Amino acid sequence: MLKTGILHPQLARVMAELRHMDMLVIADAGLPIPKGVERVDLGWKPGCPKYLEVLEEIEKYLITEKAIFAKEALSVSPELHEKALALLPTGIPVEYIPHKELKKMTEEAKAIVLTGEFTGYTNVILISGCAY
Repeated sequence: MLKTGILHPQLARVMAELRHMDMLVIADAGLPIPKGVERVDLGWKPGCPKYLEVLEEIEKYLITEKAIFAKEALSVSPELHEKALALLPTGIPVEYIPHKELKKMTEEAKAIVLTGEFTGYTNVILISGCAY
């Protein structure tokens, strides 16, 4: 039994399988899951776990090379979005695209991690970096 780190077995496996340039999506409770993309559903009631809580924990272990957000996050939930940016590695490229395009990009993701977040546009595509 693990006593630290990511205890959720499916999420731990997905993260261990990520390679350079793979996409991992951290999403609110409502983001649709494209056919063929693995779903890691962490939500168990509205608001739990929170988007920022999941992003913070994943960032402790993942090498993130780039992040992609929906443009709508800047206007719909700017305070929450600023907190998400603060959890990312300093200096990585951050891109903004329309939410419709973000949903299309998720078709290429290794997995989508659903949180219990009920705040709209709290989704990020994390591009995995390389450890060397």
